[in-house]
Amino acid sequence: MEFREDILGAPYEAVELPLRRDYEGEACATLVRRLVPGSEKAVLYVHGYNDYFFQTNLADHFVALGFSFYALDLRKYGRSLRPHQSPNFVRDLVEYDEEIDEAVRIVREADGHRQVLLNGHSTGGLIGALWAGRRSGRGLIDGLFLNSPFLSMPASAAAVTFGGPAVSAIARVAPTRVLPSGLNPHYTHSLHKDHRGEWDFDLRLKRPEGFPLFAGWLAAIHQGHRRVRRGLGIDVPVLLMASTASISTTKWHNALHHADGVLRADDIAAQGPHLGRHVTIVRIEGGMHDLVLSGESARTQVFAELDRWLDAYLPAVPVGEPA
Repeated sequence: MEFREDILGAPYEAVELPLRRDYEGEACATLVRRLVPGSEKAVLYVHGYNDYFFQTNLADHFVALGFSFYALDLRKYGRSLRPHQSPNFVRDLVEYDEEIDEAVRIVREADGHRQVLLNGHSTGGLIGALWAGRRSGRGLIDGLFLNSPFLSMPASAAAVTFGGPAVSAIARVAPTRVLPSGLNPHYTHSLHKDHRGEWDFDLRLKRPEGFPLFAGWLAAIHQGHRRVRRGLGIDVPVLLMASTASISTTKWHNALHHADGVLRADDIAAQGPHLGRHVTIVRIEGGMHDLVLSGESARTQVFAELDRWLDAYLPAVPVGEPA
């Protein structure tokens, strides 16, 4: 395993994580890191749907706090997508356990960090929460930070039409059938500097129109939501953040800069108690879907609340004491 300079350039470096072959052939994930020399604490970030890691302002904040920063590009996303693969496609979210397990092993065993925070955004928040529930009791992470996690379906026409039973029936016979996505291109436009936003990222890896929405993937999401509603029993402190407002529109609206334009923020917050018995829920005024890419005022709120929570629940590990 050898890290090389990442597509973001120094100080980011990346390594490909070989995974078991699946129903589409060879698969891999990509682990990106930015080390803080001598640090014993680290954060592992997991991106959302139609996404990849590019949020360097998030990494900057954690590094300033003394955290080594790691990010996973999951299988079939971003840096890890290969020509023979269906973008973003899995049949069960449990498939991602393999790369998260390996990433946490590298962070802890290979790189020597004794305290690990898992941070998931949107679909990565759902994936991370499910993983944390399945790994409860093993001491693999010390906290979980969820940024607008995908814990409930949006109210789009496609989501209503292809509800759980309907999409599960389709997925059983045609898992790669493409469904109407309902993805709003204006959300990505609200972020990118070449459109109406302030951020720079690769529009080939995070497309305004999104990637094909496969029946098998959507069925896996519905299954994940059912698991959340049954309760996950996560045994570490959880910080769940969501915007105070949502907007659903097929046309450009300036409110996309001040509200969640992808999911229903109230529904996200309502699912918080199902995650575990120690959950902090924070609503961000003016927050966009990816809260750390919101306008400056909302970003300031996000990082202030994050710092307050970290100070309370992930204090520094004194040298010589167990994590």
